[in-house]
Amino acid sequence: MTPEILAALADLEHERGIRVLFAAESGSRAWGFASPDSDYDVRFVYAHPRQWYLRVFEARDVIERMLPNDLDVSGWDLRKALRLFAGCNLALNEWLLSPIVYREDALFATTLRSLIPAYFQPAAALFHYLGIARTSYADHLGGDAVRLKKVFYFLRPILACRWIEHARSQPPTEFGKLVAADWVSHDERERIADLQQRKLLASERDSEPLQPSLREWMQQQLVHFERIGPTLARKRDVDNADLDALLARAVGDGDAA
Repeated sequence: MTPEILAALADLEHERGIRVLFAAESGSRAWGFASPDSDYDVRFVYAHPRQWYLRVFEARDVIERMLPNDLDVSGWDLRKALRLFAGCNLALNEWLLSPIVYREDALFATTLRSLIPAYFQPAAALFHYLGIARTSYADHLGGDAVRLKKVFYFLRPILACRWIEHARSQPPTEFGKLVAADWVSHDERERIADLQQRKLLASERDSEPLQPSLREWMQQQLVHFERIGPTLARKRDVDNADLDALLARAVGDGDAA
């Protein structure tokens, strides 16, 4: 699929007069537990030519395209991306740390990755992931029978919360790294490995009863992180000059068309 993705990005550059600075896989393929029929969720950051940024009223700063073969391509304009990054946008951080990168301006990507710790907000990040886990549990895991895929959509954000609790840093994008962390117990790893094995053998829509002990563990995690979240708040004192410099460099780096 990589050639098709690269071609789609090149077509967008030509059609929209933009320059793609970074493009990576997001979602279940980047997390490491995709199903064979999972979509390709390509996320990218792009820059317009300098003149585009000199308007009184800002134009649309998002590009979205659904292409054949389940190829979902979506990108943010550079200025939008940098503004969101300054507010600790977890989705953008996950793109930058994706194990599947299709294209990148090396200086842009390396610089932005290096700035993640300075802009990271532990309390806000924990509540972001906790909200995902809580919604996943309420919407998909409350019944007698559950789809195994939905269990992993709970486990990943909960283990991200665990990472933030212990490391106070951006969790890795890959699920495997979350599971391998020192603060995940041997019993938890064994249970997750068993779930992964059963998921491999199940079809996309297969359901099975949720073990009472697993349900109890899930509920305990939700209560625990709701309680400790506020204790992770910290003051942040950062200078946005590095982000300004990234914008100036990208916009001034010749014609994006």
